[in-house]
Amino acid sequence: DSASNGFSFKGIKDYLDCYRSGKLTPSQVAKNIIAMLEDCDKSMPPLRAIVQWDQKQIMLMAEASTARYRNKCTLSYLDGIPVCLKEEFKVVPYHHRVGTVYLGTEPETEDSTVAKKLREAGAVIIGVSNMHELGTGTTGCNPNRYHKIPRNPYKPNHFTGGSSSGSAAAVAAGLCPVAIGTDGGGSVRIPASFCGVVGLKGTFGRISCHGSLPLSYSTVSVGPICTSVADAAIVYSILAEPDPLYPYGLKQPKATLSDMCAPDLKGLKLGVDWTFFKACDAEVLSICEKAVEHLQSLGASVVEVSLPEIEEVQVAHAICILSEMRDFLQPDFNKHFQDMNLETRATLAMASQFTALDYITANRQRTRSMTFLREIFTTVNCILTPAVASTAPRIYESDLLTGSSNLSFTIRSMRFMQLGNLTGIPGLVVPIGYSTAGLPIGFQASISNLCVMAKWWDEAVLLRIGLKLEQFRNQTKKPSIYYDILA
Repeated sequence: DSASNGFSFKGIKDYLDCYRSGKLTPSQVAKNIIAMLEDCDKSMPPLRAIVQWDQKQIMLMAEASTARYRNKCTLSYLDGIPVCLKEEFKVVPYHHRVGTVYLGTEPETEDSTVAKKLREAGAVIIGVSNMHELGTGTTGCNPNRYHKIPRNPYKPNHFTGGSSSGSAAAVAAGLCPVAIGTDGGGSVRIPASFCGVVGLKGTFGRISCHGSLPLSYSTVSVGPICTSVADAAIVYSILAEPDPLYPYGLKQPKATLSDMCAPDLKGLKLGVDWTFFKACDAEVLSICEKAVEHLQSLGASVVEVSLPEIEEVQVAHAICILSEMRDFLQPDFNKHFQDMNLETRATLAMASQFTALDYITANRQRTRSMTFLREIFTTVNCILTPAVASTAPRIYESDLLTGSSNLSFTIRSMRFMQLGNLTGIPGLVVPIGYSTAGLPIGFQASISNLCVMAKWWDEAVLLRIGLKLEQFRNQTKKPSIYYDILA
């Protein structure tokens, strides 16, 4: 809990305080949310953060939570907390459209593992959130009839980032303090950064992907988007555990939050490759350099490291994720080509040019990069980079009709993201300031531990550094679209 001056986002603790004091019940909060969802559908331009919601479903979950508070038998810290899930996850009774117009023709009858765990924790699922069609881009631009383009709550004429676009927009706009996204190439961290909220990509396999569309089986991790690092830690601690239905995470060590609330960062070594770090806009660089100094002032030491073969990493990641998506979506590409957005068609057509040899070579690069990281992580506890090289791009009129395809922006937005996705290490994005245009600037810490294999599973160090990064941001600017659900 931290005192703040001026505006602050409403987080899990604010909701719990209201419920425990009797100031508000989950049912009253749910009614407020339903009114806000109706309002943001009618606003000009529409926010388009939540693309499917059901009043009856929301009230059922909220009333059950209200009864638990009355009887003092709550299920977890998420009891009564409004959450949304990216449309990539199966959530009963919504359509599993994954950002398309052709998938999910019937309502779902079975939850994904993440949706199931949130229900078991007592969370109130307020709906499913917008996403870039099939997760194929980093803007969040999705002009089809079911989705439309979600708006950045800080600057409604700018993109949210993608592909977990609606999840970040919903959190930044105050509709819910917690949203769940997937991240195969920055899809949690890029929109969190553009929308000025916190995004955590767990270690590959840490949180179950079962029940989400398996677009890329070797790069995608699940993670929360929240208003604060503490909230991300709460959600992570509830979702992070082995799932018999998801083999990649079966052998994981127990998730802990050890030393997360340590008073300082003494003893931590932060790795920075300055050449790589500086490959961003001057405005972003200036504030990120100051954030590194802030971490040093808390006792951490900065160690200069060299991240080898970064360009090869970026190419290898692109080959892996696009080859796997093209493989999985081959029947869709043949059968539903005309139903896809133009950008999706172009991306999948490009992906078809990669050969088996390209894919094998890319995976050899993955092995090399993981070996390099193991070596680097014997000398440092984490690696620091900016989150995204620039702030959110503008939405143009033509984007609303035909979508947006800007390969140079896509490559630039993923620059600091791909190492984490290719090698499976976790990453956290924390907003640390704002551009002169008022758009958020984020900062990323990718982590490890001194123990050789544990480093891939030690999100606790990330969260510890994240808490201290939040202190660096001396003010939080209020988004221009913001709903105060607890007012």
